[in-house]
Amino acid sequence: MSQLEQVQAEYEKFTEQFQSLIISTVNAEGMPNASYAPFVMDDSYNIYIYVSGLVAHTKNILVNPHVSVLFIEDENQANQIFARRRLSFDCTANLIERDTDQWQKIVERFQNRFGEIIEVFRGLADFRIFQLTPSQGRFVVGFGSAYNIHGDNLRQLIQVTPKDVR
Repeated sequence: MSQLEQVQAEYEKFTEQFQSLIISTVNAEGMPNASYAPFVMDDSYNIYIYVSGLVAHTKNILVNPHVSVLFIEDENQANQIFARRRLSFDCTANLIERDTDQWQKIVERFQNRFGEIIEVFRGLADFRIFQLTPSQGRFVVGFGSAYNIHGDNLRQLIQVTPKDVR
């Protein structure tokens, strides 16, 4: 197996080790906000978050649907703190309308993954599901080992070379 094939295999399974992601949003005044949210992901790399309408990142998404998400290796698992394995995506968020077929399917996925707490959330009108659709990303597996991901083919990794870094 080539190095690219090994990295590709790791990329395809990387998010499976996480139950939540780090999300970055921007409010109406342009101030950034970093937070986290539990998630589920589909086979097309669409990411779904089920979040309260009372939190800052939900309010920010409603004002500005451009978000960034990060999955990052646990510090305790990293061989080198300066080279933690990580995957980031730039995404556009879309609200999934409540009680539609799509909403029901996504809620079921959340319930299967996170259990009975989702039954409570179903009864809370402020909880919303957003679909985060990646437009591009980057998978970093170590020093000098980074791969770009383009929205037209989220499955394909393209190695970053020195000329790509500015």
